[in-house]
Amino acid sequence: MPFLIAALVLLLLLLLGGLYFAYIVTFPKCFGFEETYEIEKASGKLVEADFQRMEKEILRLPSPYGYELHGYYFPVPGSKRGVIFSHGITYTLFGSVKYMKIFRDLGFNVLIYDLRNHGKSGGRNSTFGYYERYDLQALTTWMIEKIGPDAVIGTHGESMGAGISLMHAALDARIRFVVSDCSYSDLPDLLSYRIQQDYHLPAFPLIPTASLMSKLLTSMRFEDVRPAQEVQKISAPVLFIHGAEDDFIPTRQVHALYENKTHGPRQLYVAPNAAHAESFWTNQEEYTRVVTRFLMEHQIL
Repeated sequence: MPFLIAALVLLLLLLLGGLYFAYIVTFPKCFGFEETYEIEKASGKLVEADFQRMEKEILRLPSPYGYELHGYYFPVPGSKRGVIFSHGITYTLFGSVKYMKIFRDLGFNVLIYDLRNHGKSGGRNSTFGYYERYDLQALTTWMIEKIGPDAVIGTHGESMGAGISLMHAALDARIRFVVSDCSYSDLPDLLSYRIQQDYHLPAFPLIPTASLMSKLLTSMRFEDVRPAQEVQKISAPVLFIHGAEDDFIPTRQVHALYENKTHGPRQLYVAPNAAHAESFWTNQEEYTRVVTRFLMEHQIL
C-alpha cells in the first residue's frame, strides 16, 4: 500500500508538472504593444521620427481561426516585390522594424504583424507554427491581392517567427524565398534543452507529459512542430541565419535545418559574436550584405 500511494503521488506530481510546463509554453507572458514600442525606441532599433514618417496602412485581417490579425503595411508604389516579417515569442511587430530598411532600400513592400496571441492580434495561445503558419498563409494571400498576381513574395522570421516562416513555406508554394533568423529545428529538442538549462530538470518524462497536456490545451503536441522535417518540403531558396553565441536556441539547431533542406537552394550565415536574435544588431553591415547577395543570387531582385 505505501508503494502504491507513493506511485500515485509521483504520478500526480508528474501530471501537474507537465501541465505547468505546457501552460507556460503555450500561454507565454507577453510584452504589451506600447511597451515593445518604447523598448525598441530606447534601444535605437526603432527611430520614432522615421517610423512615423513612413506611409503605412493598418491591417486588420480575419485569421482562418476566427480572431483578428493586426499589422502595418508599408507600400512601395510600383513595386511587385513584398516581404512579410514574423517576430519572436512574447514580443510584437515592433521587433521586426529593425530589419525593414534592408528590404525597403531594395524596393520591397513590407508587412509586419502581431503573431497570434501577441500584440493586438487575437488568439488564445501560442503554438510555434502549428496554427500560426495558416495565419501567415492568409497574410500572403492578402499581400498578393494587394500587389497583384505577379507579386514576388518572401518571408523573414526571427526566432519563433522564423520557425513559423519555415513551416508556412513548406505548405505554400507561392513563397519565393525565406530568411530564417535563429529558428528552432525541433520543438521537443528545444524544450528539452530549456528545461535542463532553466530548471535543472530531466527532459524525460516531463517533456512527453507536457506535450500530452499541450494536446489537451491547444490540440498541438510538441512533436507536431519540427521545422527540420518541414524544410524538406521547401523548394524555394532559404537563408538560414543564427548567432554564433546563441545559448537560447542552440546554434546546432540551425545546422540541422540547413542539412535537412535537401530540395532547392540553401545558404547558411552564422553571425559572429551574436547572441539570440542579435545577428543583425551586432553585424549590421555584413547581415545586410548577406541578405542582399542572397536575394540577388536567386533572382529576387
